[in-house]
Amino acid sequence: MKADQARRKPSLFGRILGVIGELMITAGLVIGLFIVWQIWWTDIEANREQQAAIVTLRQEYGEVADDGIAEPQPGPPPEWSGPMGVGETIGIMRIPAFGYEYAYTIQNGTDLTTVLDKGSFGRYTDTAFPGEVGNFSTAAHRQTYGAPMMNVQNLKEGDAVVVETADAFYVYKIIADEIVSPTDVWTIAPDPFMALDSLKNGTPVSEATRRLLTITTCHPPFVSNERWIVHAEFDYWTKREDGLLKELVDPATPAVEGAN
Repeated sequence: MKADQARRKPSLFGRILGVIGELMITAGLVIGLFIVWQIWWTDIEANREQQAAIVTLRQEYGEVADDGIAEPQPGPPPEWSGPMGVGETIGIMRIPAFGYEYAYTIQNGTDLTTVLDKGSFGRYTDTAFPGEVGNFSTAAHRQTYGAPMMNVQNLKEGDAVVVETADAFYVYKIIADEIVSPTDVWTIAPDPFMALDSLKNGTPVSEATRRLLTITTCHPPFVSNERWIVHAEFDYWTKREDGLLKELVDPATPAVEGAN
């Protein structure tokens, strides 16, 4: 009799609790797998696509001569004549502070699925193109999908941001960064500093005269209820055919003529 009682079936309440427990374990596994996919696998896929895209672009652009350092060109860069259509690739974003091999494509437009989730930087349409007067404004992920701006917190004033194109290298130097609300669209205005001053003090906004670059990324990681903004100002440009850019030469590599 005692053995029969020990083998007695669990009560209805006990069975319900058991089912709920199993469902919670299953849900936990599904959520865990989704997190792994979101954080890890999307990075692998996006970086794989980026590597292939960079190889293809450089085949189109042609190799840069490695027998000397290109001299800065005098005066402003020529008027932009590169790709302008939405979805077209403008060039390659290089940030030496993230590594001398750091390279991600820049596409025209900021569509999430076709641009940013592919690991690319996306240019906000209706903003300037590389080297132009105004604000060449871009966005990129800070986490997942390649996370090209994962280490944005390590950038500092004076660091170079280089835009590599079919014909030229455009060198910008970081001048400021800030954390703002996603609704603070003044950050991509033709002159964001002038736009902010106008918002705060009511000063009139005049025509932009500076050549700026802005990068927008999410903050904080995995919460993303704010935006980390990096501002840079045009420094100089070189012709691609003239050779390597000094900012992109690793000091640890053998000396290149003209690098000193």
